[in-house]
Amino acid sequence: MNKFPKTKRLLALFCFTAVSVLFLCCKTRFEKSFTTQYGAIVRGDSTIKELSLVFTGDEFADGADQIRTILTKYNVKASFFLTGNFFRDSKFKVIIENLIKEGHYVGAHSDAHLLYCDWEKRDSLLVTREEFITDLDKNYKEMKRFGIKKVDALYFLPPYEWYNEQIVDWTTDYGLQLVNMTHGTLSHADYTTPEMNNYRDSNEIYQSIVDYDKTQPNGLNGFLLLMHMGTDPKRKDKFYYRMEDLILFLRSKHYKIVGLEEHLAKD
Repeated sequence: MNKFPKTKRLLALFCFTAVSVLFLCCKTRFEKSFTTQYGAIVRGDSTIKELSLVFTGDEFADGADQIRTILTKYNVKASFFLTGNFFRDSKFKVIIENLIKEGHYVGAHSDAHLLYCDWEKRDSLLVTREEFITDLDKNYKEMKRFGIKKVDALYFLPPYEWYNEQIVDWTTDYGLQLVNMTHGTLSHADYTTPEMNNYRDSNEIYQSIVDYDKTQPNGLNGFLLLMHMGTDPKRKDKFYYRMEDLILFLRSKHYKIVGLEEHLAKD
């Protein structure tokens, strides 16, 4: 004799189905989706009000102390992609050690800051696969001297923020995920100097971030907002002195500023 009347069996089936649907809905809701370009991640989930601050470094680091001071003041974790040149420079040793100690992501930006592909013909490679791998090996060898293993730094940001699909494939074969800045603002123009045709002063750069947040449907959601650790001495108007203004603005707009690994975690 069946211990469960038909009504109870139907109720149990209904409950099981409801829980299953709820589980699937929740699972879908918390799986982030990213924007990619040529296979590289260029933006986190644009439906979530969070973003990451990303800095690159090669030959200059004059803004390092200012940037670190503001990040520490507001308890913000950022990501720093550094070349082998940067790691080898004895002047930057303490900077790197402090970034690691303070819990920021420190990753690779190539060893010698190579240009991988032509500026006009993006699909035209300027390096061979062997040159690419050899250069990247050297970058990680320098990182290892600071205790950073490859497994600790699986995100790679290409030099000049310029790459193509082949570079992404080689990066994947190497066991890394290529990431790049989110386009739309002028944050990356903080390296420009007055004699350049593309020079942008700090007010213009800052305003471009404010305007993008104001005018775009998803604002700065998911952004990888890229800046530089230092710039040529010919640039007197240093954008890193606007770092506190930037963080206060982002928080006033209720953005959560998170480290890259949290930002790009799938769920």
